[in-house]
Formats: sequence, structure tokens, C-alpha cells
Amino acid sequence: MLTDLEEKVILALQRDLEVVPRPFLEVAEQLGVKEEELLAAVRSLMEQGYIRRFGATLRHQQSGYAANVLVVWRVPESELTAIGKKLAAYREVSHCYARTPAPTWPYNLYTMIHGKTPEDCTLTAARMAADTGMADYQMLFSETELKKTTMRYFREEDAGGGGGG
Repeated sequence: MLTDLEEKVILALQRDLEVVPRPFLEVAEQLGVKEEELLAAVRSLMEQGYIRRFGATLRHQQSGYAANVLVVWRVPESELTAIGKKLAAYREVSHCYARTPAPTWPYNLYTMIHGKTPEDCTLTAARMAADTGMADYQMLFSETELKKTTMRYFREEDAGGGGGG
């Protein structure tokens, strides 16, 4: 069971943090607690496994990386972990997932590649294929971004009730 403070901390941290010298101080002030109390709650949530990591989201279009492509790969099951780790190590790859193939869709490894141009993405995928020997892949270029948000686990109206939301 989460405490009221832990729920409020999760609610506050599921939003973007401000780019300031002490972002957790600002969150603590918003919650009406001391920064040390907030950080202790965050540490506790991490120890309990509720929070695994903190990450930054780069708005790739604004940084000059205007193209991206989801590349789906057909990888032998016995090589899936090794190939997945090798492809995930490319700096152009932001996401790499193994998934169970469907009867009419044989692809079981998915990578999201980012580049300045579609041609950059195509060259990266070709280089990845050559490096791994995985020739069976498809490239699905993004056309329109319909939604991009951070996952929300609690809503404002559910917070503070104790025991989850």
C-alpha cells in the first residue's frame, strides 16, 4: 500500500520536471513538504520497485532529428536476446522490444530508429542488418504523430485517498 505522500509524489513526478537547478525542490514546494522528505519518499519508492528510473525525453524533431522509422525484424528465437542487445546499442535506436510474432506477422524484434532524414534512417537500418546478418526486416516510417504523452498512473481526483488509484 502506498502512503498518501507516496501517491502525491508519483502524481507529481509523472509530469515533466522543470529544467531548473533543483527540480525536486520545486516539486517538494508544490507538495508542501521539505526537499529531503520528498527525496526520502522517492528513494523509498525506488527501493520498493515503484520507480525504476528517471529519464529525459528529447523532442527529436526540435533537435534536428526529423525522421524516424519503426524497423521490425524477423530474428531466430535462439538469437533474439543477443541480436536485440546488439541493435539496442546503436545510438540511433531509442526503443528496442522483443514481441511474440503473430501467425500472419513473423516479426519478433522492434527497433525505433531516429535520423535527420529518412535516408539516414534507411542507411542505419541497412548497417544494422549487415552487422547482425538479419536480412528479413521491414521499415515503417512515421507519417503523423497522433499522440505522445507520458504515462499517467494517478489522476488528480484520485490522489490522497490512500491505497492506489
